[in-house]
Amino acid sequence: MIHEVFAYLSVHDTQAAIEFYERAFGAEEIFRLTEPSGRIGHAEMKLGPAVLMLADEYPEYGIVGPRTLGGNGSRVHLHVGDADAMAARAVEAGATLVMAPQDQFYGERSARVRDPFGHEWLIGHEIEKLTPQEMQKRYDALFK
Repeated sequence: MIHEVFAYLSVHDTQAAIEFYERAFGAEEIFRLTEPSGRIGHAEMKLGPAVLMLADEYPEYGIVGPRTLGGNGSRVHLHVGDADAMAARAVEAGATLVMAPQDQFYGERSARVRDPFGHEWLIGHEIEKLTPQEMQKRYDALFK
């Protein structure tokens, strides 16, 4: 049985990522494990009610981040009180705005930002409560 799920990000500079996530999202560092060389092998941050895990790249084990890969196949979704304000905060902290905040068919106002380490963050807040059936109906309409 699964008890929790954690996002675990590989980044090229965990120290800088910790500082960015504090500024951009108000995350708080819980702890870190640092090698004598300075490479951070593991860090945990409180991000709202969740824990975000991150670590420096370990290419010798095939663990690399989006910057090294030249892209990213995943995103982290933050459900917040005010997507516009959080997206602006992230951009002010150094993120790149990928999609400006806008109302979406699925009942959320959302934005997308890319952090300086290549990870994409979806930032949204609910604007209306919809059933999955209503979302599907609206989704289908997008393709007509």
